[in-house]
Amino acid sequence: MDLTKTRGVILFAHGSRDPLWRLPMEAVAAQVAAADPQVQVACAYLELTEPDLPSTAKHMVDQGAQQLTVVPLFLGMGKHVREDLPLLMHDLRAQHPAVEFTLQAAVGENPKLVALLARIALGETL
Repeated sequence: MDLTKTRGVILFAHGSRDPLWRLPMEAVAAQVAAADPQVQVACAYLELTEPDLPSTAKHMVDQGAQQLTVVPLFLGMGKHVREDLPLLMHDLRAQHPAVEFTLQAAVGENPKLVALLARIALGETL
């Protein structure tokens, strides 16, 4: 157990029955881990894919995380981000009252990602 990694980032996505679907999420997690080796990073999924958000948060807390940031890897503010995720966050805070939880906006709400997607759509070399 690495108790030096007291901060964690959970990349939260929808999930899919197709095992290949999770590869881009795991690629983002690998880049986060490479960018900041002092941060625990893991993926969690709403449905159809394991692990789920409560299991991931518990594992990270058990590994020493005292601050967890949940990053919704959703392009829009649909029902899952607007309704389901706040309930999950409420439950996490109740289950782990000593842990500081932060919920970021859905990545699709970030103007930098919107601009990047536009550049990709135009075929620009990045």
